[in-house]
Amino acid sequence: MAKITVDEALCKGCGLCVTACPKKILVLSKDKINAKGYHPSTLTDESACIGCASCAIMCPDVAITVER
Repeated sequence: MAKITVDEALCKGCGLCVTACPKKILVLSKDKINAKGYHPSTLTDESACIGCASCAIMCPDVAITVER
């Protein structure tokens, strides 16, 4: 099972990872705001992740790591 880690301090809430995820399990958090004032990306269902790393590839700020 893959594990996704989002560095919320680096995330600027651009949403590119949300669009890139084929399983649609990443969303922009509605209740969290990081120090920069952005809503960071969060994982909704870790067990559904296939470890494709599309989210990490699309992230312009390298805020996402995928472990398989």
